[in-house]
Amino acid sequence: MKLIIQIPCYNEAETLTIALDALPKELPGIDKIEYLIINDGSTDDTVKAAKEWGVNYVVHFPKNRGLAKGFMAGMDAALRNGADIIVNTDADNQYCGDDIAKLIEPILEKKAEIVIGERPIDTTEHFSPLKKKLQRIGSRTVRIASGTDIPDAPSGFRAYSREAALRLNVINQYTYTLETIIQAGHNRVPMVSVPVRTNPELRESRLFHSMTGYVKKSAVTILRSFLMYKPLKFFGVIGTIFCLLGTALGIRFIVYLCMGQGSGHIQSLILVAIFMLTGVISYLIGLQADIIAANRKILEDVQYHARNTDYELENLKKTIVELKDNR
Repeated sequence: MKLIIQIPCYNEAETLTIALDALPKELPGIDKIEYLIINDGSTDDTVKAAKEWGVNYVVHFPKNRGLAKGFMAGMDAALRNGADIIVNTDADNQYCGDDIAKLIEPILEKKAEIVIGERPIDTTEHFSPLKKKLQRIGSRTVRIASGTDIPDAPSGFRAYSREAALRLNVINQYTYTLETIIQAGHNRVPMVSVPVRTNPELRESRLFHSMTGYVKKSAVTILRSFLMYKPLKFFGVIGTIFCLLGTALGIRFIVYLCMGQGSGHIQSLILVAIFMLTGVISYLIGLQADIIAANRKILEDVQYHARNTDYELENLKKTIVELKDNR
């Protein structure tokens, strides 16, 4: 059983060694642990610090491409190098490295394919009251959108089985944390949460520059992800609202007509037509989007099998080369 711990990095030379030193060197149930960093366009000595420490793999982007792209690039590299379990953590040592054992335990016991670390948000000193409240609201929204019970959706401290990693797709450019939960929830991937510890803050978060910007981007990510996987439900609700409004106005007009006052409420008929037409159009958009979503599921299955075959062939080639070298 091979574990690869990946760390996305962007100008992390000052904190990376601290985070790496805290990672486990051996774990029960794991035969081999390797370490991977994703250098997301760093302009400092991040790569030098990583190589001097002795990381096994470095994925390099010459220009910053964002957390989501870096995460997926790391997952791809880990799978290509034969990882059975992949753990994602942060370069600022936010998470306690010793808790990786707790994080991978449900996967080793075949109880889950994705495990997300639940931070003690309420007792984390460097989180402001506003940030704590927004974290709770955001996590509750993701739970509703995904149909899961994950209490800390923005947490980046995660473990993935090889099977779960093969099925991952991240579309947005901002962050992977919210989208992957919604995706896993709708695909019925076994997913659990375990409580983890956090360390004192070494630097401010680089994911967002303002709370307003973070909320806006997170809201767009959640809405877009929900639309991708439940478009019929989303547009069906909108269509139903407009049709009910149209029906209510229509009944109101009929009542006035029966009272002999219909001529003064012709505007209501125009609104009835607009609301009913909008409702029908919403239903049609939902049906079309649902067909597209079904086709995407087929493409995801094709991608899964293509990835699996590609990685297995690459690992087979490496095994053959190693056997030849050992002769």
